[in-house]
Amino acid sequence: MVNTRRLVVSVLGAMLVAAPSVRSQDWNRSEAMLSVAPMQAMGHRVVWLPAGPVSVPVTGARDLSRYREFQFGETLPALAKQVGVEPSAARLIHARPAVIQELEWPAWLAGGSSSPTDPVRNILFSFYNGELFRIVVNYNQGETEGLTTEDVIEAISAKYGTATAPVGATVAFSSTQVYNDREIVIARWENSQYSFNLYRSTYQPTFGMIAFAKSLDALARTASAEAIRLDAQATPRTETERQPSEGGNNRELLEQARQVNKRNFRL
Repeated sequence: MVNTRRLVVSVLGAMLVAAPSVRSQDWNRSEAMLSVAPMQAMGHRVVWLPAGPVSVPVTGARDLSRYREFQFGETLPALAKQVGVEPSAARLIHARPAVIQELEWPAWLAGGSSSPTDPVRNILFSFYNGELFRIVVNYNQGETEGLTTEDVIEAISAKYGTATAPVGATVAFSSTQVYNDREIVIARWENSQYSFNLYRSTYQPTFGMIAFAKSLDALARTASAEAIRLDAQATPRTETERQPSEGGNNRELLEQARQVNKRNFRL
């Protein structure tokens, strides 16, 4: 019995001595498992990460940087070649402080490249220092006859997206600022860089479109206003300088006529 009790005590003592080591091994194993688990999870996530940058498509974004094949910022010589006319056909509007030019292109000059039912009658291109900044489109009355405003807006929206209807907005279509060259906007498509404006012509029962690059258009308007101011300052001086010269010329012509008529005059 004594021997048996001693054996039990020995076994229990051995177990107590070994317990810390067992617990330490268990903790180490647990820590190892915990340290491996995140790595395994991280490795699992890395498998799903894309190799390159992610580009999220912008829904509804439309290209407003061009009208048909005409790109804003295009140079005058390049566009003139594109439509088949000479650059010299462009009309100089202002020469200072910036060069403002306009080039009118009748759509029928496109010949076989244009459909006989193309609604565009002509296009007026405007250039700021040789760069295209505004496009004014005039539509044929016959090809738009019967179309409602909603019909035209729907057709344009298919290309340029949803339109807005700015209340009381007007848009200019000339760089001369001499005549009433503004039209009421009935629909607009725009972003931070470009603006397309649909209107009904004041002078004809048809539609028109005015599109422009906002940054270049702002520069052109500032330059046009300054050009008009400079011209107004120069006009009185030019008129004063011109009058003495014209007076002398008129007196010479009058004297020549007097001498001829004096010789020929008979009662």
